[in-house]
Amino acid sequence: MTKKYIFFIAFLLFLHAPLARAEHADRSPTQQDLVERLEADEKRLADWPDLARYRDDNARLGTPKPGEARVVFLGDSITDSWGRDAGEFFPGKPYVNRGISGQTTPQMLLRFRADVIALKPRVVVILAGTNDIAGNTGPSTPRMIEDNLTSMAELARANGIKVVFASILPAIDYPWRPGMRPPDTIRELNAWLKAYCVRAGLVYLDYYAALVATDGGLRAGLSADGVHPNAAAYAVMAPLAQKAIEQALRH
Repeated sequence: MTKKYIFFIAFLLFLHAPLARAEHADRSPTQQDLVERLEADEKRLADWPDLARYRDDNARLGTPKPGEARVVFLGDSITDSWGRDAGEFFPGKPYVNRGISGQTTPQMLLRFRADVIALKPRVVVILAGTNDIAGNTGPSTPRMIEDNLTSMAELARANGIKVVFASILPAIDYPWRPGMRPPDTIRELNAWLKAYCVRAGLVYLDYYAALVATDGGLRAGLSADGVHPNAAAYAVMAPLAQKAIEQALRH
């Protein structure tokens, strides 16, 4: 057994330990479960930032038309689902959805050039960090998240793209990582984001204040699982995003 193979097996065990514990309470995973997980992990290792997801869409999109104020929304499932699974995604606007479900800030940073800079937008709206807190790609400290967000902002500004940083949405817990209790970390990162935007002259988009309940989670009626917005939540978020975009364009 080679060292490379041992590392690969160890990596799979690390990724699936929480899921395996949860499944053990109900049933043992079947052979089909294990095959599907292996295939998913092989795909992830082959293209960790998922550059393939939007490669063809980006090629078809082309460059903006003269005078077009293109806006790219970069994010995870909260962005990915907007207008696809729930809500309307800015009908009639030259806005481009580049969310990928489950992603963390290091993955978004790796695809930032392909999915943001190459599209030549006037503005990028970045909503990221909750999956880092959940540990989707391994343990992540607030400082690590802040560093990745800072790098994205610096890349955007170096390419003449205005930056809007959206606050992390409220969550009392993560269904796929139960027991993490993220509200304090979410508040900490949002405070940093707001202060960083002031220091760097960026626009801070405060979804959090409009969506949070007294317990630090999403308000009742805004989500089916406490993490992902429904149509009612996106209806609250849309005008806030539009106002932030207009503010960025005026700078």
